[in-house]
Amino acid sequence: MALEIIVVPCRQDNYGYLLRDMETGAVASVDAPEEAALVAALEERGWGLDLILLTHHHEDHVDAVGPLRARYGAKVWGAAADAHRLPKLDRDLKEGDEAALGASVSRVIDVSGHTVGHIAYAFEGAVFTADSLMALGCGRLFEGTALQMWGSLSKLMALPKETLVYSGHNYGASNGRFALSIEPGNAALQDRVRRIAEADAAGAPICPVTLEEELATNPFLRATEESVKAAVGLSGADDAAVFAEVRRRKDVF
Repeated sequence: MALEIIVVPCRQDNYGYLLRDMETGAVASVDAPEEAALVAALEERGWGLDLILLTHHHEDHVDAVGPLRARYGAKVWGAAADAHRLPKLDRDLKEGDEAALGASVSRVIDVSGHTVGHIAYAFEGAVFTADSLMALGCGRLFEGTALQMWGSLSKLMALPKETLVYSGHNYGASNGRFALSIEPGNAALQDRVRRIAEADAAGAPICPVTLEEELATNPFLRATEESVKAAVGLSGADDAAVFAEVRRRKDVF
């Protein structure tokens, strides 16, 4: 991978990400959850900040945009569909656009569901999904529909299995408890829940994780599996309908 990626724990449970293009030295932040944490991580490495890549408009993802832009002169890019409620954008993006950090190029993916206008950034070997695909979960459907979110997750599921997934929050412990309520006998899931608990105890990030591991353990992605369909009483049902039922169950878990 041509990117150096730093996970920056922010706020109570957010993750911010600093990306440095190894060829040019250009630096970006994916979202801007907390000024102090991101500035400390940048200053520790002697980095500037050239670019802020926004995924969606929620405050816990954009709160530090103003201070970071003022301090470093960073450009701010985000979704054209979300521009009316994002901080002022220097470039608006839509699905299929390329967003380059130096020599590292990402593809913009519309992953609406959690919000309408949410985007993800897929670089070679890494995807930044914020509150769409999350570690062992997916974002609550505040604006979009279950069908819309299933379509978004399906796009992410089609990425190469070795892709590293960087999501927006650490909800791993609670997501793990829910996942085990759907698939208590899933050995890969049991192992992942154990490793998340160990990481939390050590104060270590639970991201990234490979898409392959998400596909093996995340109940929202496993709506395609007959075992999951049976577990939620929908044997033989359409994948999107099964996803909707899994999401409904998580909402009341």
